[in-house]
Amino acid sequence: MTKTLYSSIPTPLTPPKLEEDRLSWLRLFRSRRVGVATFHRLISEHGTAAAALEALPDIARQAGVANYQPFAESAALAEMKAARRLGARLLCLGDPDYPALLADIADAPPLLWAAGRTELLHTPMVALVGARNASSLGERMARLLSGALGEAGFTVVSGLARGIDAAAHGAALRTGTAAVLAGGVDAVYPQENASLFREISQSGLRLSEQAVGLQPQARHFPPRNRIISGLAHGLVVIEAAARSGSLITARAALDQGREVMAVPGHPFDARASGCNILIRDGAHLVRGVEDILEALGPIALPEQRVASNWRDQARHHQSAITAADAARDPAQRSAGGPANGVHPPAPSEGRSALQVAPLHQQILSRIGPSPVSEDQLIRDIGLPASELSPVLLALELDGRISRQSGGLLALAN
Repeated sequence: MTKTLYSSIPTPLTPPKLEEDRLSWLRLFRSRRVGVATFHRLISEHGTAAAALEALPDIARQAGVANYQPFAESAALAEMKAARRLGARLLCLGDPDYPALLADIADAPPLLWAAGRTELLHTPMVALVGARNASSLGERMARLLSGALGEAGFTVVSGLARGIDAAAHGAALRTGTAAVLAGGVDAVYPQENASLFREISQSGLRLSEQAVGLQPQARHFPPRNRIISGLAHGLVVIEAAARSGSLITARAALDQGREVMAVPGHPFDARASGCNILIRDGAHLVRGVEDILEALGPIALPEQRVASNWRDQARHHQSAITAADAARDPAQRSAGGPANGVHPPAPSEGRSALQVAPLHQQILSRIGPSPVSEDQLIRDIGLPASELSPVLLALELDGRISRQSGGLLALAN
């Protein structure tokens, strides 16, 4: 599912060489009301960032904005100093280390802060994105695909959000992963991913076009998404609602001429509706890493092969899907359902009602219409079976979940 690019924004012919020129680029891009398109237009019209900065107050006055001041030199110097403390590098469009694929998109960021293994920018990349409230099966698929792509020689790109993003990054830590952040390269968001953030800081790469120290806000995520897709040869969506940030990323990928791929899901699971829509509209259907490599074609590193252990995991995953499909057959469902009017037993010993309620929500968020193995659920939640089993029983008796043959659990109809 590709889309041809028909236009692009003119880019500066040469990147800044001197430190003072790089400082001018940073000041211009951080100046109020100067976005990507305006930055390029100003450079094109005035030749240099320094000349554009000098002209900005007059341009603003002609547009009806009084007392306009460009971004202060002291503030830009402070940002550069903070970045140096982090070990981050400023990559300007046209620099040798600026990622080539990203440089070709229409709205390429004029500058990026890069912290970590910048050599990953010269490796082929695949982006994996999906739901924050991912199911256990969704996270499992993300880990499977991410690990296999890493073994095949790809760097896995994602946005370090909870759910699918976190699972994809975690599985690619050993082979290489790049996190594109909506805030500064030092901004940990969400806080629950703080440990993963530290691991990526040690063995991966963090990228952002935002100022160092900036905490992300809602408006920063859509621009971040176009960088995720712009870095990659292809984008894989694993669980996404019909209206979600993942579909914004998919639209950006289409505009950039990238391959768009999606993992299908159960029609009754809202988390899969976006993926199913993408497939309906022509996205490549992904059952395993082989489908991704086939969609990417010659860029799929034919000299490298996916490790056999990942193929074994893919076959095991497909077996689980087949078992789940069989379990959905009413003839194979467990006899009897939740009894009407039966109240769940008291919370398990050692857990108060206040503690059990969030656990109920955590369990229900990881189970969808597609059955998931109870053993897998226990591993994902990270509690001993002795603690989780009574809670599962309570949810079953309350009519929230149903137990099916083969040790599978699903949301009750």
